[in-house]
Amino acid sequence: AKMIKRLLDLMVFVLLSVAYVAPLHAASRVQDQLTPENSVELLIDYQPQFAFATRSTDIDSLVNNTAGLAKAARVFKVPIVITTITAQAFAGPLLQQVQTAAPNIEPIDRTIINAWRDERVATAVRATGRKKIVMAGLWTDNCVMLPALSALAEGFEVYVVTDASGDYDPVSHERAVQRLVQAGAIPITWLPVMLEWQADWSRGATAGAVNQIIREHAAAMSAGAQYHTAIAP
Repeated sequence: AKMIKRLLDLMVFVLLSVAYVAPLHAASRVQDQLTPENSVELLIDYQPQFAFATRSTDIDSLVNNTAGLAKAARVFKVPIVITTITAQAFAGPLLQQVQTAAPNIEPIDRTIINAWRDERVATAVRATGRKKIVMAGLWTDNCVMLPALSALAEGFEVYVVTDASGDYDPVSHERAVQRLVQAGAIPITWLPVMLEWQADWSRGATAGAVNQIIREHAAAMSAGAQYHTAIAP
């Protein structure tokens, strides 16, 4: 009888615990939309040494996606922070395609692997006053993950752009994304970021530039629009 009572007490405790924790977990979910006003973009370590050894995806696609993401931020006037690591001593300069997409941004070069622990990087992000960090870089399992975890701990919402990030091998990239999701980061790809910022095609101030980025960096999507234009009466 005592054993049954203990089991019943344990079941009640578990049920009450779940009932208490579930609303807290639900409240922590990020459900509002990315907007140009609430976003800041952080691009990390797009440098030759890391590109050479990235094998989780092909580097052509990754650079294309990153350039599209940077161009989108410029269209919507989303602040961009770019950081590199040991550019002179080891890793080389920011990839030309990324620099061209964000021509007026001077990379913050550092030696600390966790970019957030370089006060210049963290301060630049904080100074924007934006709560949502759209983050991508090389490599996912350290130079992206570590600042993402630090920013999450500080109360920011972190969106990791997985198709603009890469790693030494697919397993490292996948495990990093899993760990980030478990920590509360939101996985996303570059095109939905831009489309969330656009939100409404009637916003003519940016719609034309967005369509140009699609033509340059999302050929399959732009092909349909071209076809429709060609056959429209």
